[in-house]
Amino acid sequence: MPPVFQPDELPAGSTPGFEDETSGRGWVPLYSHGCTFGRDIFVDKMMNLIRNPNLNSSWLFRADILYDDCEDEDEDDDDKNDENNHVIKSTRSSLQLPADVAPIPRSIRNMTTQRTLVRTLIPRNQRRDKPLNQTCTFYQGPTSDLVIYAAHADSASALPFYHPAVRAVAHLHSWDPMVSESGLISILVLPFDQEGSDEENGCDGINLPPKVRRTAFHLLELLHKHGQSSAAGYVKRVHHDRIVPQARMQNRYAALKDKYARRLVEGWVESTDPLKHVFEDLAIAAFLIDLWSDMYDDDDGDSNTFPGFVDIGCGNGLLVYILAQEGYRGWGFDARSRKSWSLFRPSAHLEQRLLLPSAIARLDVESSPEQHHHHLVLDAKDSPAFHDGSFPPGTFIISNHADELTGWTPILAAASHCPFIAIPCCSHNLAGDRFRAPPPTSKNRLLPHASPSSSSSSSYSPPPSRSTYASLVDWVARIADDCGWFVEKEMLRIPSTRNTCLLGRRRRRGQDHGDGDVVHLDAVIADYGGCHGYRANLARLIHHTDTSQSH
Repeated sequence: MPPVFQPDELPAGSTPGFEDETSGRGWVPLYSHGCTFGRDIFVDKMMNLIRNPNLNSSWLFRADILYDDCEDEDEDDDDKNDENNHVIKSTRSSLQLPADVAPIPRSIRNMTTQRTLVRTLIPRNQRRDKPLNQTCTFYQGPTSDLVIYAAHADSASALPFYHPAVRAVAHLHSWDPMVSESGLISILVLPFDQEGSDEENGCDGINLPPKVRRTAFHLLELLHKHGQSSAAGYVKRVHHDRIVPQARMQNRYAALKDKYARRLVEGWVESTDPLKHVFEDLAIAAFLIDLWSDMYDDDDGDSNTFPGFVDIGCGNGLLVYILAQEGYRGWGFDARSRKSWSLFRPSAHLEQRLLLPSAIARLDVESSPEQHHHHLVLDAKDSPAFHDGSFPPGTFIISNHADELTGWTPILAAASHCPFIAIPCCSHNLAGDRFRAPPPTSKNRLLPHASPSSSSSSSYSPPPSRSTYASLVDWVARIADDCGWFVEKEMLRIPSTRNTCLLGRRRRRGQDHGDGDVVHLDAVIADYGGCHGYRANLARLIHHTDTSQSH
């Protein structure tokens, strides 16, 4: 367990450690802490925090970079969001920029300006809070580096709630490798001028609001955590926004939330938590809409080529409803109906059906008296309708926490030549039994964004097992890979720990035509434990559904 972050609280009147020739002596040092990371790590981590303010504040979605006078093409793509940022490059003088984008100039004695950016802080709730522009400037001295965030605001009252009530915040990193193998990081704030204050000395920090001190503490804590982790060799394992850029997805999500969230939460009729389900499905819908825009929209933005979707195991039907409301043609089915369906119809096409894949007739050979009983149950007149898992070619298959259907998703998609998305949740094998997916054996990882131009015969290599859920995700991904899919992986920004999605939208060459697919898919089913017992589990599901609906 890492040690508790315990910085030194600096006394009033402490010297800042740098001389601001623009603002005079108004800087207030608040906290400092030792560190074992050098200049390169400090600059790298500060750049990451500038691009991702949501790491420190849950009130913020992200930052859009409006101006950058020194964009580094070698920066980690994970830290960038350039598609929606429209960055103004350094070829334009800052004097020519719009007033709200022009960086705030600041001169620091004995330090040179290395890089200047202007970012817009994007809040999660733009109905309550407004975006705010900030100038972020990197300075370098002989044994220290400084990064200053300066708000584009004339007074504390002009700042949104999520920003501390100060003019600017500074992170100072002091490091002299010739003297010591350790350094010091500190954080300072520049308050707004106050009536009656000493114009030369400014505020001494005694009257700073507690919120300012808390924010400063957490900013320094986050820098220390990321810097020390990097120095210790930490490698980021989870990568977001590989398929749909963060800015696009978040903008779409914010629009959907404003449009639907309040009405859906207030009208919730299920016994489940409305906040979790509503916001989760709104986020998934936002991801799908932007994904489909990339897949199907033409150059004019028209989506006339959208082939339709099917949500297998659609549950409460909310995702189908949202997508239908947004103009996407499709339908969903589940083993049992839900109270919500009556509210979502007729806008949402929802049906009570049981999935009985056509492969079961070939592969699940049953002859015992008990198994014969299961056939009778399935053939009963009052049993729900069945679906054989065959869909029109091109139909986009959605498998969102579909449990027993999750492992079947890439198989059905391959058989019908349909793209798919699978978001695994509970672990079931192909027979529908609960099981613990076997841990992968290879030390290689699933390619987070496989390319169809890859020369490899396989797009998937499993990572070492880290959890039961990770093993399930790897198991489904291996099935998809063996079915001939290029497997893409994304960690969705949804309020759930079961947030890994597997995407199959491209097939490897030579596996799109002919009857060879049927034989191949039968072999895949056998390789992953077969489907013997599927009918029995389906019969039990019918019995459980009938029992629950009779009460």
